[in-house]
Amino acid sequence: MMKFRFRRQGADPQREKLKQELFAFHKTVEHGFPNQPSALAFDPELRIMAIGTRSGAVRIYGAPGVEFTGLHHNAATVAQMHFLPGQGRLLTLLDDNSLHLWEIVPHNGCAHLEEMLSFQLPSRPVFDGASTLPSLSRVTVVLLVADGNRAALGTEGGSVFFLNMDTLTLLEGQTLAPDEVLRSLPDDYRCGKALGPVESLQGHLQDPSKILIGYSRGLLVIWSQTAHCVERVFLGNQQLESLCWERSGSTVVSSHSDGSYAIWPADSGSSLVLQPTAATMPYGPFPCKAINKILWRNCESGGHFIIFSGGMPRASYGDRHCVSVLQAETLVTLDFTSRVIDFFTVHSTLLEDEFDDPQALAVLLEEELVVLDLQTPGWPAVPAPYLAPLHSSAITCSAHVANVPAKLWARLVSSGEQQSPQPTSSTSSWPITGGQNLAQEPSQRGLLLTGHEDGTVRFWDASGVALRPLYKLSTAALFQTDCEHADSLAQAAEDDWPPFRKVGCFDPYSDDPRLGVQKVALCKYTARMVVAGTAGQVLVLELSDVPAEQAVSVASMDLLQDREGFTWKGHDQLSPSTGPLPWPAGFQPQVLVQCLPPAAITAVTLHTEWGLVAFGTSHGFGVFDYQRKSPVLARCTLHPNDSLAMEGPLSRVKSLKKSLRQSFRRIRKSRVSGKKRAVNASSKLQEANAQLAEQAYPHDVEVTPVQRRIEPRSADDSLSGVVRCLYFADTFLRDAVHHGPTLWAGTNSGSVFAYALEVPAAATGSEKRPEQAVEAVLGKEVQLMHRAPVVAVTVLDGRGRPLPEPYEASRDLAQAPDMQGGHAVLIASEEQFKVFTLPKVSAKTKFKLTAHEGCRVRKVALATFASVACEDYAETCLACLTNLGDVHVFSVPGLRPQVHYSCIRKEDISGIASCVFTRHGQGFYLISPSEFERFSLSARNITEPLCSLDIRWPRDTTCDRHSGAVRGHALAHLHGLSHQCRHHAGHYRGRYNGGYQEGPDRRTLSPPVPPQALQRNPRRICGMWRKMRPTPAPF
Repeated sequence: MMKFRFRRQGADPQREKLKQELFAFHKTVEHGFPNQPSALAFDPELRIMAIGTRSGAVRIYGAPGVEFTGLHHNAATVAQMHFLPGQGRLLTLLDDNSLHLWEIVPHNGCAHLEEMLSFQLPSRPVFDGASTLPSLSRVTVVLLVADGNRAALGTEGGSVFFLNMDTLTLLEGQTLAPDEVLRSLPDDYRCGKALGPVESLQGHLQDPSKILIGYSRGLLVIWSQTAHCVERVFLGNQQLESLCWERSGSTVVSSHSDGSYAIWPADSGSSLVLQPTAATMPYGPFPCKAINKILWRNCESGGHFIIFSGGMPRASYGDRHCVSVLQAETLVTLDFTSRVIDFFTVHSTLLEDEFDDPQALAVLLEEELVVLDLQTPGWPAVPAPYLAPLHSSAITCSAHVANVPAKLWARLVSSGEQQSPQPTSSTSSWPITGGQNLAQEPSQRGLLLTGHEDGTVRFWDASGVALRPLYKLSTAALFQTDCEHADSLAQAAEDDWPPFRKVGCFDPYSDDPRLGVQKVALCKYTARMVVAGTAGQVLVLELSDVPAEQAVSVASMDLLQDREGFTWKGHDQLSPSTGPLPWPAGFQPQVLVQCLPPAAITAVTLHTEWGLVAFGTSHGFGVFDYQRKSPVLARCTLHPNDSLAMEGPLSRVKSLKKSLRQSFRRIRKSRVSGKKRAVNASSKLQEANAQLAEQAYPHDVEVTPVQRRIEPRSADDSLSGVVRCLYFADTFLRDAVHHGPTLWAGTNSGSVFAYALEVPAAATGSEKRPEQAVEAVLGKEVQLMHRAPVVAVTVLDGRGRPLPEPYEASRDLAQAPDMQGGHAVLIASEEQFKVFTLPKVSAKTKFKLTAHEGCRVRKVALATFASVACEDYAETCLACLTNLGDVHVFSVPGLRPQVHYSCIRKEDISGIASCVFTRHGQGFYLISPSEFERFSLSARNITEPLCSLDIRWPRDTTCDRHSGAVRGHALAHLHGLSHQCRHHAGHYRGRYNGGYQEGPDRRTLSPPVPPQALQRNPRRICGMWRKMRPTPAPF
């Protein structure tokens, strides 16, 4: 037999151009709280804040929507950060003893963050080949001198060096060695211990020539830069932790390792101060932990603020993370649930002002940022418009809702405001207000829903760059747990000394792991939602604008249907609370459906137009009529060998011996069954594999050279009955003439069940259907040949478009589906996509992803991609994420590959599992427990920071000292590009320096980015940063 191989014709240039107008990959912004923060800085003039992390990332925040991101090349921990006030420049010190100067560079009205200079501090600096300076050793503290052109560096060796900020080089002849300080000390103090490392450097606000230096031994020194001598000495003997200079300069406050702080007079006539005027141990007299940082702020109304971290009694509360605020006789101990990194106050820094008058206190913790209003009695917390801790309880699931109606949005905002009312006397708002958000108002509102381990569902405004919390739903009150007992103990503890006050919302502990939310579904047109949990609980809730006290109907559904031979060994179901319960304004539960056995819910779907909710577990699936509060269908999907499905995720019954025995049996069985597979039904698979080379493709498609042979799955694999997806659709199932409601369910074993539903039709002009029973009849059952898990099922209308959501067509909110042409069903498994015609369920087209690409499907979604060239043109495509972290886009219903991008590292299993797509070609995935990375597959629908910063300081506009023409040209296009473009620019800056290769002086030219390419499509610079090589590549 002759074998023919058809060659692919040349790519259609029109289609390739259309792809560029539809698809483009960008990682745009990171939502949430930075993972593992390590440093904090604040610019009081520009009102912007910077956070550094252990991974070397730099995040700068201003007003909501104003964000700048940078990444150090060596990814070392950011130890310290300091703003040059009003200049938009930031100096960072890493734990590898390197200094880096960052600058917010404006261009064409926008701005981006750029690393301008870096300097690796030597162990022994050398100037002109000869120097007698002592060893620089490790830098312990940095102080920016008030003139803005120099920085003082305190070291472990006790020396203080000075740095030129314009060139980031050490200044010769201005170093303060410990010997010079020792000469000014009395003989009895000089003998014995050394001064130790420099622990603190503080500048005088009124006189910039004076620097307050604190050594670890406890010695404090005022150093005059003009006279180059020691002006005043404070002889402390307790190990020093931090220093603060009172605004007028007449008082110095020092904190120490024994939990005490001392007040020293700085305006006394004597140059030698032997004792402080006052020394206090706030939480003594028993041994206390060190006070790590202390601030002194005076007020015009009288009664200065003393704010410090640490100092708690070591034996009783040594494990607490606290910041204490003391004003006059009022002491509040702010008790946090994570470690304190740093804090600052927002106060007046103008020279003409006599008082600080602090407005707010910002505390950076390891897991959240807390801001307190210091001008309102009681010092309440200020709600954060961004940087909210997504992981206040561990995230267990997420979902996105696009195009939220304005009415529902307003009701959610109102319910959220009632949850956390602000004091009527509070006049303070979010104090970090620098910069200007230049992005246009979003055309539609988007909600991001996150389910959590403690049984809560949080609603986030995902319309723009800032992820703003809107509302929190808690389901724990419906069940009997130990929450009330724990709350009473916590309340009793607050009455004791110290005066603890719980602050912050990060709470990693769950009262009961069974409360964890597994799936959520929201109908945006009827304000109803479903929350499904770990113990088989399914809650149907409805949004209410007023509080209510009502009982919740409870129903049970046995998915095993009295099947013999199965015994549930997992956790028990949650016990619902009895009687009427008070519910605040917001989503209030109407019905509780308890699945039996109480296994975790694996799939859920809601159809509010029919009043039905469907849910699935590892045992089967069910349909419940929440309008009549009665069950409709229960189907068991268990295989006789599905023993693991009966143990549950929280079971401790399964022994190690049993696990090993099952593993060895599985290995032995796989070896033996390899020879028997040719006899059973899988012989068809081998015949298909043998004919792969002879398959005839359409004339315009080239035969794939190699397709991977996929071994069939055994029908008795464990957990084969897990329900992976559920889907309601109004389509043709019984015949090609009559359409009606259907339910589709896909399982882990590659089975798809299609049920025809008899739903009573609602009367004309009414949305509520009659009170008649809903019936379900099995219509079709599809078994995929490879038994690959079914990830998603979607019905396409006669035009090949997905069916609209409930009420979209009836309320004229979307185009009505085509019910004249033939419908089709798209079944997506982990290995392939396949389209079947309806109602015959005959194969129409397919794409074998695993055979072609060697990967498996993890997430799929249908998305609409709008063209950037034509506002009226859009295509509906299938987006899928694989286990390798790649994103593929396919046409629908033809299933032709369009584009694919590398999105997530294949090692990031949690990131791949957490990914969720939106309806308009965007997506979210967790890059850490507290951060969502946002990406876009659409060339038109992009959400990215676009902001400016008003910086008033002299700039050299005629000659750029740090960049050439090529680099300036490339960065000129970076200001309006995506966050991912800037991320790649920062990541490769150390390697190529944005157009410069790495070298001794970092000024060796590398090939420029072709200007014509930038003019043609500026966003392609993101790919250029990734692909830049020593020789220019053609475009």
